[in-house]
Amino acid sequence: MRAAFTPNPPALPVLAPVLAVVAGIAAFSVMDAAMKAASLVLGVGTALLLRNLFGTLLTIPLWLAKGRPTPTRKVALFHFQRSCVTSVMAALFFYGLVRIPMAEGMAISFFAPIIALYFAALLLGETIRPRAIFAALLGLVGMVVIGADRFGAGQYGAEAVKGTAAIVLSAVFYALNLVMQRKQALLAGPVEIALFQNLNVTVLFALFAPFYWTMPDAASLAWTLLGAVLATIALLFLSWGYARAEAQVLVPVEYTGFLWATLMGWMVFGERPGLGIVAGAALIVTGCWIGTRPAQNNT
Repeated sequence: MRAAFTPNPPALPVLAPVLAVVAGIAAFSVMDAAMKAASLVLGVGTALLLRNLFGTLLTIPLWLAKGRPTPTRKVALFHFQRSCVTSVMAALFFYGLVRIPMAEGMAISFFAPIIALYFAALLLGETIRPRAIFAALLGLVGMVVIGADRFGAGQYGAEAVKGTAAIVLSAVFYALNLVMQRKQALLAGPVEIALFQNLNVTVLFALFAPFYWTMPDAASLAWTLLGAVLATIALLFLSWGYARAEAQVLVPVEYTGFLWATLMGWMVFGERPGLGIVAGAALIVTGCWIGTRPAQNNT
């Protein structure tokens, strides 16, 4: 009979899981740049299918070395449910990211932690506080500022509108993913989570491959392989960190992704964020901080 996964005791210093999540967010942010480069050539579907296929192959040796931990039926179902959410979230995010700059896409996605407060109320029975409502409004203002900055520069064409809408919708699924991530980290170890998420997402994208498949060249294969390595590293770090600290302590760490996204957008794609993007991101981050602050203080 499979023994339940037991994370390290609560006495573990909070700094360790925070640093693990910082490393995970950094890896994910650099992965975003690699996947944007691959998606521009292959399309989002093919790039994500290859990334998760490579990720599965990379994590199988780690899984074998860990003694082949196998989830119970209930845990396997939860792995699959989160994989479905992740698949939709990733497809929408990269669909949007190939149409707008990385820093802008990351700033808009920061609205997810605010939405996560409402998912926590819906799924976990938590009470929605007035602070959470104010946080949501502040986040909406931040997104309006970002949109106004681009619109004022005359850059808001049809593709940019579709990209922005896709990332906003992706943020909704990312918020649900954040709530599920904490529960999953308490049910299984990092290697098991990484393997089954990569495997499930690969299967899901493979089902629709006949409708979007594009034959990759050597450069796009290299980008997707790099994306797979970085995504696997990020999953391991994030799963380890979320098993050892409360989600509301770690959610603010997500904001470090804006710095990495800005750096990668500038280095890889020559993107330079305007003041409106930075101001909008600051408003969204402030809203998230206000919304999660009471729980952080209690922790």
